Amino acid sequence: MKELVAFDLDGTLAESKQPLGTDMGEALADLLAVAHVAVISGGDWPQFEKQVASRLPERADRARLWLMPTTGTKLYTHRDGAWSPVFAELFDAAQKQAIFAAFDASLEATGFVPEQTWGERIEDRGSQITFSALGQQAPIEAKEHWDPDFAKRKVIQADLRTRLPGLSINMGGATSIDITREGVDKAYGLKKLRDASGIALDAMMFIGDAIFPGGNDYPAKQLGLDTVRVRDPQETLAVIAAIVACQK
Repeated sequence: MKELVAFDLDGTLAESKQPLGTDMGEALADLLAVAHVAVISGGDWPQFEKQVASRLPERADRARLWLMPTTGTKLYTHRDGAWSPVFAELFDAAQKQAIFAAFDASLEATGFVPEQTWGERIEDRGSQITFSALGQQAPIEAKEHWDPDFAKRKVIQADLRTRLPGLSINMGGATSIDITREGVDKAYGLKKLRDASGIALDAMMFIGDAIFPGGNDYPAKQLGLDTVRVRDPQETLAVIAAIVACQK
């Protein structure tokens, strides 16, 4: 029996940048009745609030829910009727400018400059800089078709690693690449969660859609957690139902 089940967000609990479906909100409420739940992903807090926090049914035990934006460099918990930050680790201005410049140079060098974009492609999330190839407001259909096998982003990722040594560069979501401080990935976030929650790593499991080398969920597997790779939120619903049945 696991004390805590951790999830990726986009592609695992919800479609890219979309709110949890009603069925997923209900499934998480069922899971919170038998275990702690964590969500760790590249989005910043406003995205978490829109996608997760505001989509749970009233019966959900929010005191057992740990929300970890920007790959776990931030942690929010629900206490006294409200969500509040426990910690946040931020880039300084010089680091941010170096990352912005590297993104521009890398896209030019690799040739992966999309013909059409929707909104800003680079988002400053304080503790993480995220590149979204088609822009922050790109429609789901366009995002799903741009790089379904991660092939384009693997080339960009390899180029960025030559330009930004000492930083963690991982693929996530449908079109994104997340950059954090060296050693900051989901394994780092899960260890921070262990320290904050008092729940041992071997009492956790992780569920995500990018559990493969280079994917931003893969560090959870490298950390030694029991992991389950899913293809989409529908498969996640089936996994949650199985976990709840086993935990009861």
